[in-house]
Amino acid sequence: MPHDPPKLLRDILDSAERILGWTRGKNLAEYEDDELLSDAVERNFIIIGEAMSRLVRVDPATAAKLGDFPQIIGFRNVVVHG
Repeated sequence: MPHDPPKLLRDILDSAERILGWTRGKNLAEYEDDELLSDAVERNFIIIGEAMSRLVRVDPATAAKLGDFPQIIGFRNVVVHG
């Protein structure tokens, strides 16, 4: 089943908004000390990277408009494999 570009964009936006909301007002020490927070943030970075990777395959023109998509996908790979 092909991936729907608007849904992929919504996944990216929703995950980015979650990350911003959860980390607002937090410093690095608080982030590092909160295992639930750090796990949730990392999971949403993975979602962003995976959605971007799929978007590149199904709609490269739209992905290119988002800018640094190779770095976004690369960061996902670091989070997953690093």
